Amino acid sequence: MPRSQRRRSALTHPDAAEIDLLDVLHALADPTRMTIVRTLRAEPERACGTFPVDVAPSTLTHHFRVLREAGVIHQREDGNRRWTALRLADLDGRFPGLLDSILDAYETNAGAVAS
Repeated sequence: MPRSQRRRSALTHPDAAEIDLLDVLHALADPTRMTIVRTLRAEPERACGTFPVDVAPSTLTHHFRVLREAGVIHQREDGNRRWTALRLADLDGRFPGLLDSILDAYETNAGAVAS
């Protein structure tokens, strides 16, 4: 079957109540995934191929899967594009202030390293 006729696999997302702290921390422990999350913090939704990362498409797909399965992002299909959004409300409901604290610490450390 030609690639254009294959169906994409269904995107799975954990329910908000099932988001696990260790999965979230693991997902955020990678610089590429942090770049994705930081980008989504500034812009609520973005098409998958438009993130400022320098990795192969297959590697980017892996990073999106880790973030999605941890409950950090939500992805949806719209035609031939896949859109990605940060699940900030779900994460704040489950772990109040966690994502903001991690992102603020990351920004502080990134600034200290650049100095």
